[in-house]
Amino acid sequence: MSPARLLVVLVAHRARRDRFQLALWIAGTAGLALMATTAVGSTFGDVAERESILRLTILAPAILIFRGTPNGAGEGEFAVFLILTFLALMAGLMSTFLAVRHTRADEEQGRAELVAATPAARALPTVATVVHGVLANLVLAIAVTLAFMASGLDAAGSAVTGLAVGATGVAFLGVGLVAAQLFRTSRSANALSVALVLGAYLVRGLGDALGEASEDGLTRTAAWPSLLSPIGWAQRTEPFDANDPAPLLLSLGLATVLIALVFVFQSVRDSGASVLPGRAGRAAAGPLLGGQVGLAWRLNAGAVASWAVGAVVAGALATTLTPLIGEIGSDAPAIADTLRQVAGDDASLEEAFTVTFFSMVGILAAAAALQSVMRARLEEAHGTAEPVLAAPVPRRGWLAGYALVGTLAILVVLVLAAGGALLGSLAADDPAAAAADSLQSALAQAPAALVFLGLALLVFVLAPRLTIPVAWALLAAGAFFGIFGELLGLPDWLHGLSPFSHSPLPVGGEVDWTGGLWMLGIAAATIGLAVAAMGRRELTTDG
Repeated sequence: MSPARLLVVLVAHRARRDRFQLALWIAGTAGLALMATTAVGSTFGDVAERESILRLTILAPAILIFRGTPNGAGEGEFAVFLILTFLALMAGLMSTFLAVRHTRADEEQGRAELVAATPAARALPTVATVVHGVLANLVLAIAVTLAFMASGLDAAGSAVTGLAVGATGVAFLGVGLVAAQLFRTSRSANALSVALVLGAYLVRGLGDALGEASEDGLTRTAAWPSLLSPIGWAQRTEPFDANDPAPLLLSLGLATVLIALVFVFQSVRDSGASVLPGRAGRAAAGPLLGGQVGLAWRLNAGAVASWAVGAVVAGALATTLTPLIGEIGSDAPAIADTLRQVAGDDASLEEAFTVTFFSMVGILAAAAALQSVMRARLEEAHGTAEPVLAAPVPRRGWLAGYALVGTLAILVVLVLAAGGALLGSLAADDPAAAAADSLQSALAQAPAALVFLGLALLVFVLAPRLTIPVAWALLAAGAFFGIFGELLGLPDWLHGLSPFSHSPLPVGGEVDWTGGLWMLGIAAATIGLAVAAMGRRELTTDG
């Protein structure tokens, strides 16, 4: 078989393995783009409202960390301001997971060695992964373009937006491939990749926040840190304004350099080895590893710490920015109305602001819990769960340990977010009230996060191979419909399907825990059912 034919076979194999994961990533990202662009016309149809929101960035530039660089108040420019950076973040995560899954993970499981024994050798599978990743991002770029065009936006600006998202994904594809060469385990490679993607997002946000606003407050020129990030390069295309795709050459150039570096690394290391030596373990395990719960916590501690850092930042911002609330209410009433749509009409502006930030904390807490379930799935798929279960560890007890760790992860994230909020409340006009609202808002996120933990455990037991994509899809849908459902004018039944829409938030000086208690009951039922069903399920060790 010719090398070209082998390459086609390898790419087709990767596409078949990823058919569910990529479909969820691409459809989910394009769906978010469609909903965001549709919301601009329905919710922010008034040019004056859009202008007041953009001018708010002069008063509170920290908002740009979660948005993008304003380039005008037109519908297209405003849609890019709202959603482009998040779409680029999604493309980066999709691409890095793809890169590690088909390189380092295959080496861990012995697949790469089997393929290397064929005429494909070692280099051709890596080429196939590159081609597969580029094609996936091309499809993503087309899907995002069509989503923007479906909202009636200009075709040229929509195409530049799609290309910006796809090029960012290609850049991070190279990042993921290099991370897979550096580390011996897919866990470490994924951890570095995700850290770099999130770091690029935050560096871009810092550059945007430090940038210089125009005199009319409708545009902002990002500062130099934004130029260090592929997501910042995507913003430099200025879709629907300049429509300049030239900055995307930086993303493609970075991807080219990193991919070339991958082949250099691969040519000088053995299969299964890594560029960086693995850290030597201790001769004897510590007391923490003497039980199943301790082992599960040790395997998840790094991921929990990562989500907790983001929660601390969000919690601190929730109260640090409250001194600006009065200016926001008077200078940008559209923002005040938007915040109340998210938190409830009875909420004061301060409560609405705090609730909005802590809704993001709830997403982080749920994500930390989901990763404990995903870790259990990886342990099962990689065969490392088998030696544990060969000891006197019952299957139900094994899964219950991960469920307990997921619960602890939720508590850690929420407690640290509340701690960050307490520090930030020192700058508030009423520190005691800000601290009380923050503590109640943090506690209110626990029931929804526990529901997602229970649902993920059920998926793990009933359809283990779908655990990771379905868990992320459930969280993304729940977050979007629950937090932004009212804002986007979605039907009440669709908004109500999200656990986040029933969180017992402190609104109007009162807290109604009816929905929270129902969710705690649902969480307990789903977790209990999953643990009970685990006793009758066979292990599924293939990916």
